[in-house]
Amino acid sequence: MARPVVVGVDGSEPSLRAVDWAVDEAALRGVPLRVVYASLWERYEGESLADDLGKPSEQVMAEDIVRTAAQRARLRQGDLNISTDVLPEEPEYALVHEGHTACALVLGTRGRSGLMEMLLGSVSLTVAAHADCPVIVLGDGRDNRVSAGHHGRVVVGVGDKSADSAALRFAAEEARLRRATLDAVRAWRCPAHESTDHPLLAGEPARLHEQHAAEVLEKAVRHVPTDVEVRPRTVEGPARTVLLAASHEADLLVVGARRNPGHLGLQLGRVAHGVLHHAACAVAVVPERT
Repeated sequence: MARPVVVGVDGSEPSLRAVDWAVDEAALRGVPLRVVYASLWERYEGESLADDLGKPSEQVMAEDIVRTAAQRARLRQGDLNISTDVLPEEPEYALVHEGHTACALVLGTRGRSGLMEMLLGSVSLTVAAHADCPVIVLGDGRDNRVSAGHHGRVVVGVGDKSADSAALRFAAEEARLRRATLDAVRAWRCPAHESTDHPLLAGEPARLHEQHAAEVLEKAVRHVPTDVEVRPRTVEGPARTVLLAASHEADLLVVGARRNPGHLGLQLGRVAHGVLHHAACAVAVVPERT
C-alpha cells in the first residue's frame, strides 16, 4: 500500500490550513491521507467521564477535531482515501513515529497552546528535527500559500553535498507534480580574510568562490529529471538570507537537514532552523543521512 501523507491536527486554524495543504499533496501524489490528533489526555483526564457519552472529555473533543478535519478534507477532494486516528501520546512522539510509514508529514506552525510571540510551535520544530520523512511546515502569516501553483515555483537550497541529496530529489518531484519550475539556489560568500582593497587583486577571491558555487550547482542539477524545468542560480550572501528572499516568490521552499544516528538533540542546521521560523512560504525539511 502507498505510504500516506500524514497531517497533524489540533483544531487550531493553522492545523486546518495544514489539512488543506495535505489534501492537495495527497491528491498530487495519488496516495491516502491520514489525519492524526495526539495528546496525553488520559494522563490529565484520568477516569473523569463526559456525562453524555461516557468518555473522557478530551477524547470527545479529539474525536470531534479529527472528524471535522476529515470532513474538510472530503469537501476539498471527495475521492481521496482518508483515515483518522486519535492517539493518547505526546504529539511530538506520535508524529515522529507516524513519519516512519509516511511519505510526508504536514503541520501548521503553532497549535492551541502556542504563545502569540512564538514564531514556530515546539511540536512542528521537534518533528521537523527528528522525523524520518519530509516534514512540510506551513507559515502562519498572510503570505502563506496553501494551494499549489500560486507562483509556479519550488525553491531548493543546494549545499556542498547536494549532488544526490534527498532534498533535491524531493524538490524535483514536487516541481514535477505541480508542473512548476525548480529553482536550485546555491548561496556563496567570500570570507572576510580573503578580501583585499588592492586594485590588482580586488574581485579575484570573490570570483573564485562564485565559480566554485557554480560548479557545485551544475553537478547537483545533473540529477534532476529531464521532465522538470530547472533554473540554477548562484547568489552571493548567507544561505539563510538568500533562501528567505527566494521564499517570497515560491510556493514551497525545500531544505535538507542532516541526521546523525544516536544524537538526541534537535537535528536541524542553522539554515533549516532559520527558514522554518521566517520563510514567506511553506517549508519542507527533508532528512539527509550522514
